[in-house]
Amino acid sequence: MISSIIKDATMPAHKKLEKQVILKLKAIRSNEDYSALLKNFNDYFDAVEKAIAPYINPEVLADYGQRRNSAYIKRDITELGGDPIPAASVEVPEIQNSLDAMAALYVMEGSIMGGKIIVQMLAKAGITKGVSFFSGYGEDTGRLWGTFIKALDRTGTNEEDEKRAVKIANDTFNCFAKVF
Repeated sequence: MISSIIKDATMPAHKKLEKQVILKLKAIRSNEDYSALLKNFNDYFDAVEKAIAPYINPEVLADYGQRRNSAYIKRDITELGGDPIPAASVEVPEIQNSLDAMAALYVMEGSIMGGKIIVQMLAKAGITKGVSFFSGYGEDTGRLWGTFIKALDRTGTNEEDEKRAVKIANDTFNCFAKVF
């Protein structure tokens, strides 16, 4: 299954990004600090969403329109009193087809899985506003992750697809790390 191959092959890039995000989270002392972190997420998610949009349709991922996206981040930034306008130029992987789009989305959707822990970390720092993005899908998180994985596994059918998906997912992690 392509999802398992991506998971295993992107572990180093995933861990590197996770470490950067955790360090930033641990440094948060105010709503302004948190808003600045969200700005990084907004800049990247907004750019990736624009890159993948032409390639994700209901045949690829039926519930894509209902999934968490940068609109949640923008609302959180606004709730915290920040400016949600994304950066004009952010490096993202070159997305050429639905397989690439789903491989990039693997990284974005995967960020939901740690959201509950992030909300808990923020609460310990006294941050309770602007957490809709990291709250993910609530009770539906596991089910929606499963739906996404099934759709992802349908996009790659051979070894060449697997190699391409791994490259794009790694590029997505690595480009995301650059915004921090």
